[in-house]
Amino acid sequence: MANLSMNSFRASGMVSDRARERMVREFLEARGIRNPRVLEVMRHLPRHMFVDEALAERAYSDSTLPIGCGQTLSQPYTVARMTEALELTGAEEVLEIGTGSGYQTAVLARLCRRVYTVERLPELARSARLRLQALGIHNVSYHIGDGSLGWPQPREFHRILVTAGAPAAPATLARQLAPGGAMVLPEGTRQRQELIRSRRRGPGEIREVLESCRFVPLVGAHGW
Repeated sequence: MANLSMNSFRASGMVSDRARERMVREFLEARGIRNPRVLEVMRHLPRHMFVDEALAERAYSDSTLPIGCGQTLSQPYTVARMTEALELTGAEEVLEIGTGSGYQTAVLARLCRRVYTVERLPELARSARLRLQALGIHNVSYHIGDGSLGWPQPREFHRILVTAGAPAAPATLARQLAPGGAMVLPEGTRQRQELIRSRRRGPGEIREVLESCRFVPLVGAHGW
């Protein structure tokens, strides 16, 4: 693994505040992201810390980047779009399925009360935890396991975010969504999905198709 020291990245001079500002202006605001809290977090969060040092110069481009183990870091627009769709106020407890590099986790942690994140690959989970600790982000609980099963202890969440494509929303996750809560996830085939926001209203749900997308597959008992 690359050195995760934040100081080493700063000293290298590879990444600047200007790069983050350009990312927000050209790839987020220009494409319709309007939530000021989401924009502010992504304007200041050092995205280059969440990729290998060799890819740091590409961290603020509008592209998907490899993070090892066959997984990827979503492009900035996708992270912002999914986060904005959750409509976070700061009081929520959020379940994230697919910790990955930890970048999406860090964005959520800056915007809600606590994140509960599940990652099936131990190597990625450990690296993400180190990165978040280096950034002083401590309102995160971690679990290594099958994310399609949800959080291992019974509880309900105000929001659920799934960062991998599923053939359908796992019932195990729907059962952990609190009344009035919302879940955002990609649904479809392995090659192409639609980003769905599902709101729990009484005994039923309200589903919205947000846009087309493409994610790595959700692997597990209730995924692929």
